[in-house]
Amino acid sequence: MAESFSKKEKIKKKIAKQKEKNARREDRKENNDKGKDLEDMMMYVDQYGQLTSTPPDKNDKIDVDVNNIRLGAAPVEEEEVVKVGIVTFLSEKGYGFITSDSMRENVFFHTNNCAEMIKKGNKVTFEVEKSAKGLVAVDIKIVR
Repeated sequence: MAESFSKKEKIKKKIAKQKEKNARREDRKENNDKGKDLEDMMMYVDQYGQLTSTPPDKNDKIDVDVNNIRLGAAPVEEEEVVKVGIVTFLSEKGYGFITSDSMRENVFFHTNNCAEMIKKGNKVTFEVEKSAKGLVAVDIKIVR
């Protein structure tokens, strides 16, 4: 009996797969890295982070002083303890806000922390402490 059309197509596909497999095998043989020199396989990173096949130039080397390298967190610079600011808000209930000249932030204060009576717009000196609700100005004095 004669072969059917679908059977012929299956045989054609099988032969095509075998040819592709042989072609891939031949390609692998041609592009084989085995037996190559170590220098041919080496890659270098240039100053811009790009991979290159040329080694870096020894003359462009930058000397780094080991003593200038800091490990760990950067040292914390101490802030000035006494700050200067202007009373920008004062409530009848005894609290208000001072706008600090250096930080440009509003710091909460209560009149219990004032050494003398203050009014809105007064220039004052104060110290900042942390409280449960944030920063609070204490030891507030009017600048004359």
